[in-house]
Amino acid sequence: MPLPLYLAMTAAEVASVEALPEKTAWMACHFSCYGTGLSNLPRELPEGAMLILNDRTPICGHDPTRIGEQLEQLASVFSCSGILLDFQRPGVAETAQLCAHLVSTLPCPVGVTEFYAKELDCPVFLSPLPPGTALDAHIAPWAGRELWLEAATDTRVAVITEKGCTWQDDDDAYAESTWFDEPSLHCRYCWSADAQQAVVILRREAEHIPSLLEEAERLGITRTVGLYQQLGQK
Repeated sequence: MPLPLYLAMTAAEVASVEALPEKTAWMACHFSCYGTGLSNLPRELPEGAMLILNDRTPICGHDPTRIGEQLEQLASVFSCSGILLDFQRPGVAETAQLCAHLVSTLPCPVGVTEFYAKELDCPVFLSPLPPGTALDAHIAPWAGRELWLEAATDTRVAVITEKGCTWQDDDDAYAESTWFDEPSLHCRYCWSADAQQAVVILRREAEHIPSLLEEAERLGITRTVGLYQQLGQK
């Protein structure tokens, strides 16, 4: 059976498409600005969908018991295949307490980001594989754990000088370049050099995701999650 790729969709995307992906993930849940529970919960989802809870709104006094009750009810009503706690604000004690509570009480698998999964008995949700990094090296710090991987397109720029290599975010310098495929890293690259520096640009596009998923499956990763906006539209 192929490695599952759940496509994370906003509420507007779920409402606007004629047919939902085979593996749908609702990524609109967040902490309420007006109470102690969650907002933007789905009213309808296909059986086996994934729920994603984010912390774009800070947790700030929300009640773990109330949140657990809401998520447990949704997991039961929609027969959810899993719940992903996509928390990106590290070092928040309330968030750590909520993760521990949900992992221990919810009836379905609960994946937790690298920021909060270390002390918990749960799947670890790994950040996207950076272009230029081997997948086995990316997952090595979490050997022995069940792993979920975020699958994403990305571009990174390596600037190499006599002082070493620094990495920069994406830029537009690659537009007219000649590209070469690098299957082992699931990306393509181009490069330029002068007397002062060499620049290598590595780019992962949607077409590289299938081979990334194949290697992820060989390495024992059990689920992947990607944005519908990037990977779901043909």
